[in-house]
Amino acid sequence: MDPFERSSCTFEASSRDNRQRSRLRTRRLLLHIVYNACMPFRGQQPGNNHQKRGRTPPPEDTFEEAAFLKLLGEKQKLVSVKLMDGQTVRGWIEYYDKNMVRLTREGEPNLFIFKHEIMYIAEDAGKKK
Repeated sequence: MDPFERSSCTFEASSRDNRQRSRLRTRRLLLHIVYNACMPFRGQQPGNNHQKRGRTPPPEDTFEEAAFLKLLGEKQKLVSVKLMDGQTVRGWIEYYDKNMVRLTREGEPNLFIFKHEIMYIAEDAGKKK
């Protein structure tokens, strides 16, 4: 064999070994990444579902609006209604439905107020008689 052929054979063998080592290093790195990605964190144990989880946010609607308005109307409680434009009106709730509230006032005209115009309704001290 020619000495140049022998050196090319050893070069090919060494480059083959280098490629295999490189593949092994890449494999180890990938296995390490995948292994760490599956590991639990913050002391959680796999299969341990009874641990406390983060609090869920409160619901958007409690569906207590109708009960609250019914109670105020039945007892004829005086209420303050703050409107979206900043006005505050006082009276008692005589009627309500899905879209509006009727506010009865003494000495002033009664109001039909759309619910989307109400910022909040608060009870006033005292009872209407």
